[in-house]
Amino acid sequence: MKLDNVHQPTHYALETVECIDAMAQVFGPKAVEKYAEIAAFKYLWRMNKKHTASKEDKQKAIWYLRYSMGDDPRSSDE
Repeated sequence: MKLDNVHQPTHYALETVECIDAMAQVFGPKAVEKYAEIAAFKYLWRMNKKHTASKEDKQKAIWYLRYSMGDDPRSSDE
């Protein structure tokens, strides 16, 4: 399996369960959609500070914005 730090980072999963799915089970989908909005803001806020190129931070912000709208990026062909 190819490492994908944007769509399915391996460090966000415990065995076969991804953290965001566990969060949705515990806190409910609407709460996790709000969290995703906040996470998108975080990636844009710190853009260019963690990496010299901002592409990955932009991609992560887009991922979280899509998730916040009920559009799970993991179910697309990207």
